Amino acid sequence: MDSLLAIAYLTTLVTILGILGWLVVRQIYKSRQLESVISDLQPKLQKETGTPIDYYKLGSVYLNKKLYAKAISEFEKSLKSGGEGMAEVHNALGFAYFSQQQFDLAIRKYKEAIALQPEYVIAINNLGHVYEKKKLIPQALESYQRVLEIAPDNETAKRRAASLQKRVS
Repeated sequence: MDSLLAIAYLTTLVTILGILGWLVVRQIYKSRQLESVISDLQPKLQKETGTPIDYYKLGSVYLNKKLYAKAISEFEKSLKSGGEGMAEVHNALGFAYFSQQQFDLAIRKYKEAIALQPEYVIAINNLGHVYEKKKLIPQALESYQRVLEIAPDNETAKRRAASLQKRVS
């Protein structure tokens, strides 16, 4: 009986350690990928003018690393360079501003993204979220309802709209 308990305990311990080891290795791999992008793009962008995509990629890496000021700088450079995909850049800028609790700037950037791409569900959801943070419940609810008109199966919008409906009622 004691040996069965010891085997069960040991098996559980090995399983937990295996899962933790896998999580650590996965995190190291992700970090190395981000660092690889930085080490490839930073020198290139310091020597020459990059493409909007280069600035966007570097900004996205900084955003993942929670280096919001650097991300904003790179996204602004991407906008100045012009090109396609600017709605995504405005949305990413909005997210960076939101993360720094600069809600009015985030709202402006999300609205610019939506103006460029009126059915950009992610930006509309993000706009609803920032309205919630500012306690602008009617505007937030309107944003989520707009998402549901475009993408009726959007789980985030469904959940947030239902929650806001309860608050309003």
